[in-house]
Amino acid sequence: MTNTLAGWFAAMTVLCGSAVAGAQPRPLVLELFTSQGCSSCPPADAYLGQLSTRPDVVALAFHVDYWDELGWRDRFALPQSVARQDIYARNLHRASVYTPELVIDGRTDAVGADGRAVTSALAVQRTGAPLSVSLRESELLVDVGAQPQAPRCDVLLVAYLRHAVSAIGRGENAGRNLQEFNIVREVRPLGTWQGEVKAFHVPLAALPRDATDAAVLIQPLGQGPIVGAAAHALR
Repeated sequence: MTNTLAGWFAAMTVLCGSAVAGAQPRPLVLELFTSQGCSSCPPADAYLGQLSTRPDVVALAFHVDYWDELGWRDRFALPQSVARQDIYARNLHRASVYTPELVIDGRTDAVGADGRAVTSALAVQRTGAPLSVSLRESELLVDVGAQPQAPRCDVLLVAYLRHAVSAIGRGENAGRNLQEFNIVREVRPLGTWQGEVKAFHVPLAALPRDATDAAVLIQPLGQGPIVGAAAHALR
C-alpha cells in the first residue's frame, strides 16, 4: 500500500473511531467507466441500471473517449471521466485503465458486471459525513455537517442523466440500441471540507441542460475512498 493510500485509511480509522456522533448512514458509491464503443460494456451498463434503483446505492456511469478511435464517437464521453479513471488507476495500482471498470466506494475495483463484488460491498455497514442535498426554488442546496477530525476532502457535484437510448452506427456495438443509465454529464468541484459545517448553493441554470439528477461525493484530497454521498433529482 502506498503512503497516500495508507494515509487515507489511517484517516478513515480516526474518523470512524472519534466521530461516530457526527456520522450518518450513507449509500454505496458505484462508478462505472464505460463506452458505447466497447462490446463488453452493455451488460455492465444494464447491471448499473438495476443497481441505480436501490436507495442504498449512488450509481454513476462515466463514459470515456478512448474507444472512439474504433469508429464510433461516444456522445456522452467526457475528458473529466478519463481523468478520474486515470487517478483511480494510480491509486488502485492498475497498470492501465479498462472498460467496463466498476470502482466501488473509491476503495477497490471490479469488472463492471461483477455482482459478487457489489454484493460483498453492500453487506458492509457504511457511515459517512453528515450530508444533505435538497432543492429550493432555482438552487441546489448542499449542506455538510460537522465531523471532528475529518480528513481534508473535496466536495464534488456530479450532474447526470437518468436514462438514454443510443443507436450505435459503427464500432463494436454497430447496429445496437444501447440502454444507458445515470450518465455523468459534468463533475463540478464545489470546494473543500474538513469537518466543519459548510453549505454550497448551485444555481440549477448552471448545470448541464440534459442533467436530470445530481449526486454529491465527499472524498479525501487525491480522490481517496468515499466518505460521504447523497443524490437528489433535479426534476
